[in-house]
Amino acid sequence: MRILIAGGTGFIGSALIRELSSRGHEIVALVRESTAVPDLFPAGVQIQRWDGRTPGEWSHSMEEVDAVINLAGASIGGGRWTRRRKALILQSRIDAARALVAAMRTAVRRPEVLINASGVGYYGLSGEGIVTEENAPGDDFLGTTCRQSESEASAASVLGVRVVFPRFGVVLAQGGEALERMVFPFRMFVGGPLGSGEQWYPWVHRDDAVGAMAFLLTHQNIKGPVNGVSPDAVTMKTFARELGRVLGRPSWLPVPSFVLKALLGEMASLVLYGRRILPARLLEAGYAFKYPTLRGALESALC
Repeated sequence: MRILIAGGTGFIGSALIRELSSRGHEIVALVRESTAVPDLFPAGVQIQRWDGRTPGEWSHSMEEVDAVINLAGASIGGGRWTRRRKALILQSRIDAARALVAAMRTAVRRPEVLINASGVGYYGLSGEGIVTEENAPGDDFLGTTCRQSESEASAASVLGVRVVFPRFGVVLAQGGEALERMVFPFRMFVGGPLGSGEQWYPWVHRDDAVGAMAFLLTHQNIKGPVNGVSPDAVTMKTFARELGRVLGRPSWLPVPSFVLKALLGEMASLVLYGRRILPARLLEAGYAFKYPTLRGALESALC
């Protein structure tokens, strides 16, 4: 396939481009005009410049690709959630999806599928019971952000494009921002669960986030939301215990909620609250997880 990828310089996108290229797919990477082209792109990847907001010269590529994958958007964990930061997180996702759909609208030949990355924050950060793709969205900041960005991308379905929303949990792999932040106190022998430890912590190994998107490219019967999380749902307390075991460090010093709220503000909700989310549609469709257990995923990322 010939695949256009927006957001390919990020933690997930760079791994996705490497994997899809290794499978023989041709890749067109949309890179922001202010971004240096990274050396991590394999040979043969075609680079197109865009501003992440509007159609431009790159739009001509839309008629030449079979699929589009959108991973573009400001990092949710990249800084304290000030009013400006929250506006950037939301608007960057809306703008990217809107620009891609606008380019499809004017194309004579359109791609078959748009995979628009989203997050499990769609479901809100509080609630009881198991969460599958059938659950309604939350009304908090992340729920609103995911719902609005998915709504923009869903406009492509009117054009005859199959639209899929993989909703990812915390993505684990070496060099990942979320995992590195959790690992540091453990290396200093002061690691432990964050907050009460009873909250669920939905996660997925980066190889499975990439693998799931490759899987969704070719399964034409799948559209709409797909939970991109491991079937091994764990609480924060279990996550911290397994992390300590893999690192050979104790997990004994919980970080109180009030400390995290003082340090991170509203962004502390990312780790203080969580829901038990399961990948029902991936399992039903027969996707085989490379890292179905937390222990294996952590060993891969840290050993």
